[in-house]
Amino acid sequence: MKLLKNAVKTCEQLLMEYAMKDVSVTNTQKLTFTGVDHKDVYNITAPFQDEGEWVIAGRVESRDSEHSDVVFFVERDGQWVPCEGAPTLELQDPFFTKINGELIVGGVQIYPHPVKADALMWRTVFYRGKNIASLEPFFKGPDGMKDLRLVDLKDSIGVLTRPQGDKGGRGKIGFTRIASLEALSIPLIEETPLLDGQFVDEEWGGANEAHLLKNGLLGVLGHIASFDDAGDRHYYPMVFAIDPATGEYSDIQLIAVRNQFLPGATKRPDLEDVVFSGGLVRHEDGTANIYAGISDAEAQRATIPDPFAQFEIL
Repeated sequence: MKLLKNAVKTCEQLLMEYAMKDVSVTNTQKLTFTGVDHKDVYNITAPFQDEGEWVIAGRVESRDSEHSDVVFFVERDGQWVPCEGAPTLELQDPFFTKINGELIVGGVQIYPHPVKADALMWRTVFYRGKNIASLEPFFKGPDGMKDLRLVDLKDSIGVLTRPQGDKGGRGKIGFTRIASLEALSIPLIEETPLLDGQFVDEEWGGANEAHLLKNGLLGVLGHIASFDDAGDRHYYPMVFAIDPATGEYSDIQLIAVRNQFLPGATKRPDLEDVVFSGGLVRHEDGTANIYAGISDAEAQRATIPDPFAQFEIL
């Protein structure tokens, strides 16, 4: 299985490529969340099943704040309401996966900076359990690392990292494999090699969700982002594939842009052009539903061509 990897491309180049494809984004819909004191709900996961019911985890916070909770929601009469009895986690940007049948939930934890007074630091934290009600924390990632993800590869566990600073600049993706969750450690994460040539130094990105494909390749749903000259942020949902057996990986491709979703509120003017990939639900008919945070203020769903189908035929 040969994955095509060319020279690194900027967001601008990826946007031009995407525009030439004329991709159809349909069935766009805002998700309505209630029962959270009129706070914003964004950067959601795709729906997943818990005790026979479909659940979405979402980042809940006031428009003028960055201090958020992760709340689990169930659908009632077309609206998503907090799941009774479910824990509330003091995190940002939730995600989930299943490893050996066990539910893994995580997000970004914000805490006081260990050195700088009045500054904040962040890390990815993980919980595990047989269901949402039994979730218990089991691992904290390195200081300053968001977008740490795990994926069940059947014979091993894939680890997607996102260092910043000396190693990763504004944020680059790395990949390694471990034999079990017990093998997860901060030194291992910090030593994970980067996937070179995915991001230019002035831009950044991260993995949001990983899908094991039928042929053993790993489909990565993520985001790539940049600043413009005015200092505004631009976030685009993207995909690429990794061959876990060889470490080879493909070029990044965009799968949607902000103006293909419904107009709506924004947390700040500099966040208007933000689509933050939450999750992807693939369908048998060659389409997929993408669940995304929009402009750091809302959550939307849309139907797109299944971006991983191209990798399953390799």
